[in-house]
Amino acid sequence: MDNNNNFPKLHNATWPGIVGKGENSEPPINLDQLLELTISAEFEGHKFDGIDIGLWAPHFDINISDGGLNKLADKVGALNLNIGTLVAPVWGGSAMGSKTDRALYLEMVRKSCRFGQRLRELGVRPYGVVRIDSACSTADWAKDPLANTRLIAETFSAACDIAADYGETLAAEGEVCWGGMHSLEAMITTLESVDRPNFGFQADMAHTLLYMLEEHSPRYRMLPPDFTWDDRATFNAGMERMASYLRPWTLDFHVAQSDGTVFGSGSHDKTGRHCTATDRHGKLDIVHDAGYWLRDENGAVTKTFKHICWDGCMFPNQVMLDPQTWNAVLEKLIKIRAAHGWRHDPAG
Repeated sequence: MDNNNNFPKLHNATWPGIVGKGENSEPPINLDQLLELTISAEFEGHKFDGIDIGLWAPHFDINISDGGLNKLADKVGALNLNIGTLVAPVWGGSAMGSKTDRALYLEMVRKSCRFGQRLRELGVRPYGVVRIDSACSTADWAKDPLANTRLIAETFSAACDIAADYGETLAAEGEVCWGGMHSLEAMITTLESVDRPNFGFQADMAHTLLYMLEEHSPRYRMLPPDFTWDDRATFNAGMERMASYLRPWTLDFHVAQSDGTVFGSGSHDKTGRHCTATDRHGKLDIVHDAGYWLRDENGAVTKTFKHICWDGCMFPNQVMLDPQTWNAVLEKLIKIRAAHGWRHDPAG
């Protein structure tokens, strides 16, 4: 384990303070509280390097002025943090919806890319992508899979044109709740249908774990029907096979833990359950299994991602506001960097 590694940079996510909160759930956690928890976390003298952010209220106004972006950059920079990946709030219009829906979707992509470009110009966002999804349900997608996948791909392609104008790259996060991205087979089909240089996949360890249990296509089922979670050799083989399909497309990586079930909260549909870093029910060996995404098929560190981010959505506020939660997360991230990272000296 090499604790001299300084890449990938280690980020915390702010959207868990919003996702699954609000109506019919607990109140959102404000941005300042999350920033304080992030900068206060520590493991063996190491700290978080930055944050990834979701661009919607109450944390952010997607229509923020240049002056507001300047203040945000100053605020984050004063905390010695970078900003990495941005989550575009595309859910006002489905990527496979009507012409009006798709226009609304693309406008959110444009606003998010403008947000990201300005933060890069201000020097607080040296890396990261803009994350999107299809903003449609699996039930609606399943009404006409071929036509709906074609529409999603057309919308994503148009989004890539917009992103290119701002010097941005888009990454689609596969989750079991998003139509056309809900399974390994569907996700691969969507990726292949778009096939643009500034488009790829965002891997989340909790969500891709459910891809291992693919029931729709025997070709893409990574674990046998009689699999038991104590069979680590079979699990490892499945992880390697799954990652081999998606790794070539993967541009952004979320570290997470999961118990292999689905969960939803507030208005968020059920998706791969995020568990805390120390949850005894977690099915992932977080540090080891991150290597399937950070190393290639020959075991060499790919250096594809300049940063990685912890994603833990729909935790109770009591857990979110406990400093020990973030100390434990940071410990896992530090150990991942030590095991699968690299040393870069800007001075050569």
